[in-house]
Amino acid sequence: MATPRVFIIRHGETEWSLNGRHTGTTELPLTGNGEKRIRATGRALIGDDRLIVPKKLAYIYVSPRKRAQRTLELLSVGCRDKLPWEERRAYPDSDIRTEAPVAITEDIREWDYGDYEGITSAEIRELRKKQGLGGPDGKWDIWSEGCPGGESPEEVTARLDNLISAIRTKIHAPALANSSPQSDVLIVAHGHILRAFAMRWVGKTLADGPTFLLEAGGVGTLSYEHKNVEEPAILLGGAFMVDVVDSAAGAGKEDGRMDAEKAGDEIEKQRT
Repeated sequence: MATPRVFIIRHGETEWSLNGRHTGTTELPLTGNGEKRIRATGRALIGDDRLIVPKKLAYIYVSPRKRAQRTLELLSVGCRDKLPWEERRAYPDSDIRTEAPVAITEDIREWDYGDYEGITSAEIRELRKKQGLGGPDGKWDIWSEGCPGGESPEEVTARLDNLISAIRTKIHAPALANSSPQSDVLIVAHGHILRAFAMRWVGKTLADGPTFLLEAGGVGTLSYEHKNVEEPAILLGGAFMVDVVDSAAGAGKEDGRMDAEKAGDEIEKQRT
């Protein structure tokens, strides 16, 4: 089997993400352009011959915020069960592509910005200068200081570690032990919290600060070295799962598809 993966997807564009306002607990809809881009992401990256293969998903986690939940809807993963916030499934049986259950979890909600909710980084620095904080420039580092009236890095770390532990012990370790074809996890959430999740995935403290970004609607991939849950890694270049077969028309052409399991083995060989 291929090495288990965690796909992290940031919700689509909102008016506040466009202008840089910190959006934690505030409920905002996706913009029209944000919805279009998420639909395009789903078409490009989700499918039997794409990066995220629905039938290989074991579990889907989503933030309690509506912008994240709308993003999951627009990705068209094709869950058999109705989504937790729906009265009924919004598409027919013919569109079902995964058996993965969906769970809303507070562990992956956005960082609580407290007093900094709804304002930009520039405005935060001006506020801090008036308060005599952060030196003459009002310097602020969320990764080491957290947010007054909101969450500290330690509080965020605790809830992320809880989710990471659940993924490894309840999903990935058993999948590896049993060679389960359903081993991938999909998480749909927010910018700061997903960057923090990736840091904790590889054992970095939040105070180390991230050296990567995740755009609105962006997708990242986390996995392991050597199919070992004790060796977590950030997967810089995830390969598409494709099957290679001879053309049925006998033209001697390949249709560009490779058996998914063989592809996973080849990818693993390249890593090692």
